Amino acid sequence: MSNIKVIGIDLGATNIRGAVVNNNAISNIISQRIKSDGSVEDVLNDIYIVVDALLQNDTASAIGIGVPSVVDVAEGIVYDVQYIPSWKEVHLKKLMQERYNIPVYVNNDANCFAVGELYFGKGKGADSMVGVTLGTGLGTGIITNGKLYAGHNCGAGEIGFFPYIDNILEYYCSGSFFSNVYGLDGVQVFKDAQAGDVRALELYAELGTHVGNAIKMVMYAYDPKLIILGGSVSHAFEYFKDTMWQQVKTFAYTKTLERIKIEISELQNSGIIGAAALYYDNQK
Repeated sequence: MSNIKVIGIDLGATNIRGAVVNNNAISNIISQRIKSDGSVEDVLNDIYIVVDALLQNDTASAIGIGVPSVVDVAEGIVYDVQYIPSWKEVHLKKLMQERYNIPVYVNNDANCFAVGELYFGKGKGADSMVGVTLGTGLGTGIITNGKLYAGHNCGAGEIGFFPYIDNILEYYCSGSFFSNVYGLDGVQVFKDAQAGDVRALELYAELGTHVGNAIKMVMYAYDPKLIILGGSVSHAFEYFKDTMWQQVKTFAYTKTLERIKIEISELQNSGIIGAAALYYDNQK
């Protein structure tokens, strides 16, 4: 991997976080609260504040940006960004390149997670991998032939929208499961599980069945060598892993079951690092 410095920007629901990534090293992270209800220009200015601050203290050869939306990857146009109502269609790549005069790469946050694992995490060097983020929602990024596959509309891997039970998969297979199905706060359920609360552990066991079904969908659809789980829910893996594996083991093809590897991400600041990794993926 070349000694290139890349700015990684993680655009979230309430904050923008960014840092300069140089191979496995990451600079101090700069965070800016965003005006999510503001205009297109308001949120752009929040991004500029973070990038300007990073460039005051360092240099960079490119910028990678992860956003919670559908992206025209070639043109770097983002559409209908979650939690930012004014961002219906923003030509983010063009605007950033005009301001900073360096290459800019834009993709959705689930794809950034997958490509970050490919270059900096447990997926390093993998030619066939799927990254699954279990957070407020369910996101999936696909690596095939050692490169990110985003699909024609950057929508490849959106299994969270598959019909499932009486809703969609994401309704049951995400951190929102506890509130969607039982009206409970997921953070409190996690704390209760840590304390050994029987009911909380039962709820995680139920979640594990849904996660196992999601993994089977990934296996049937993409047949990867490796699946990496990330996102906030993955921190509770010990509470749902048994029922998850019970469900995974009902997969129809026994040889595939023998070969599949499922790992838990250990990548810190994966949103930032994954955004920076877009640069490397675009050099292939």
